[in-house]
Amino acid sequence: MPNIVDVTYAQTGQSTSTNKYGMRQMQERAFEARNAQHLLLKAPPASGKSRALMFIALDKLINQGLTKAIIAVPEKSIGGSFDSVELSKFGFFADWVVEPKNNLCTPGGDSSKVKAFIDFLNNDAKILICTHATLRFAFEAVEESDFDNVLLAIDEFHHVSADGENRLGELLRSVMAKSDVHILAMTGSYFRGDSVPVLLPEDEAQFTKVTYNYYEQLNGYTFLKSLGIGYHFYQGKYTSAIGEVLNTDQKTILHIPRPQSGESTKEGKYEEVNRILDIIGVVTHRDPKTQFLHVQRHGDNKIIIVADLVDDESSSFRDEILNNLRHLEKPEDMDLIIALGMAKEGFDWKFCEHALTVGYRGSLTEVIQIIGRCTRDSDNKTHAQFTNLIAQPDAEDDLVKFSVNNMLKAITCSLLMEQVLAPNFKFKTKQNDNDKSSDTEIKVRGLKEPSSKRVKDIIESDLNDLKAAILSDDKIVRALPGNVDPEVINKVMIPKIIKIKYPELSAEEVEEVRQHVVVDSVIKNGEIKQEGDKRFVRMADKFINIDDLHIDLIDRVNPFQKAFEILSKSLTTKVFKVIQDTIEATRVQMSDEEAVLLWPKIKDFVKTQGREPNTNSLDPLERRMADALVYLKAQRRQQGV
Repeated sequence: MPNIVDVTYAQTGQSTSTNKYGMRQMQERAFEARNAQHLLLKAPPASGKSRALMFIALDKLINQGLTKAIIAVPEKSIGGSFDSVELSKFGFFADWVVEPKNNLCTPGGDSSKVKAFIDFLNNDAKILICTHATLRFAFEAVEESDFDNVLLAIDEFHHVSADGENRLGELLRSVMAKSDVHILAMTGSYFRGDSVPVLLPEDEAQFTKVTYNYYEQLNGYTFLKSLGIGYHFYQGKYTSAIGEVLNTDQKTILHIPRPQSGESTKEGKYEEVNRILDIIGVVTHRDPKTQFLHVQRHGDNKIIIVADLVDDESSSFRDEILNNLRHLEKPEDMDLIIALGMAKEGFDWKFCEHALTVGYRGSLTEVIQIIGRCTRDSDNKTHAQFTNLIAQPDAEDDLVKFSVNNMLKAITCSLLMEQVLAPNFKFKTKQNDNDKSSDTEIKVRGLKEPSSKRVKDIIESDLNDLKAAILSDDKIVRALPGNVDPEVINKVMIPKIIKIKYPELSAEEVEEVRQHVVVDSVIKNGEIKQEGDKRFVRMADKFINIDDLHIDLIDRVNPFQKAFEILSKSLTTKVFKVIQDTIEATRVQMSDEEAVLLWPKIKDFVKTQGREPNTNSLDPLERRMADALVYLKAQRRQQGV
């Protein structure tokens, strides 16, 4: 099927060029905030967060009086991103030097790593690299005061959670409260995919935020021109369909499903890898130096080089493969990496063209991290592609509800990515007819301006995080395919999610945030075109003059409809009916707010159609109005009206 998201970029080269200190655009922006005690850096994969940390950490150690820097990463394979670098040869005032004994992302027992961590706190060494796990274990053996005058940098910060059971989150809150620790939190995606926030509002308020968005990163590349996000649906076992989407002429990372997932063949992960290799060709040998497999491809006998990261029977064996993957110098050194839980976060293979994932991944963060594996800028590619191979819903299958749910969640991931990848606009209230929009600022009549600093901060840096929360909500997912009136989504359902995510906001502030998230979503989901000196945006199949935009008009548009329009045209009528029927069986319950909002629409319907809405109509919106009418009549009976 066609891509649900297709984005083309300008190749300006701005995000990859460096200043006189050797800093790229994002790194320069982060370095400007180096004096902040608590710094939250939100930047996409491949933007250079590891190097940004080095610049900031060295400034804190040399110019700000801190004595140590501890960098914690989620898994050992990422530790290599923080190896020693001669930054001075690029123009910086110091080099990043990590003693081998102070990089704890090496094979060995946890107890020895904890001892090494404690020894580091008590000696003269300056920089330590460890895993999140080592940090947690070591924290049980030290005091919070041991982090005084220390920079604690946490890579892939979304692993932290405000949940009281999250040990990394509890550790962070404890050292912030009981020491003068400096913190640098880094993440490519701040949303976790569950309902638990990364930080509580009062903790988050202590952080200075630096945001560098995906559009800035990709638009500023030199070689990569476009990115596509699409889906391929299969029936039966995924191994029977993998050959349809796996192109071994493209440099590919393939993530197979977890053994306990619904997409697993239940034949075992090793057998699944063997079947994939058999589809490609015949394994001739394993290179004794690199441990990479050499596969002679069917048809033309071309040798395909494969790294198998699923085989974990020997941890030292896999560590050797990972180490060799970190030192790939040419595109021809590797063709395919097969992984299960690895090669996602912080894994750099810049030559990768295609990220192919089997089965829906449980969080938006995980999907974004996987997409980030193929969005590095490299002279061997102009296009990057993410493909999700998903089981096609079948009415005869006992897992139909599971399949539909996974498909809908996958589509919502695409909707979020479409929002993340689009250029950013600033939205202001249109004061009068002479108040015109510009290329970067769009004026909207009736739009409320932020009345507080908190609302302004949310609008400026948290809209994508808020959209992730909205698109993770089960009621929203069930409402998106056109069976709930757009105004109900925008005016009833979205405000409730905002209130849950930001409980400290007043009703007026919730409405301000709501308007901005809806306007931003609708405009980014629409197509903007220029005709003469006028610009138009497509909303609900109509092109509207940007200078005529009004909040009431925007509120009547489903901000996330586009992907489902593509889906409905790409799937067979039978499959789409299975999806609609499954959604219908778990429809969103009627609420007072929705019924009241639909009442004027019901009256208009009766006036124009000469009848009441029918609960058996083929139109899902008419059925919803019929439900509202039944609900309102029942409410009137209960009140004795």
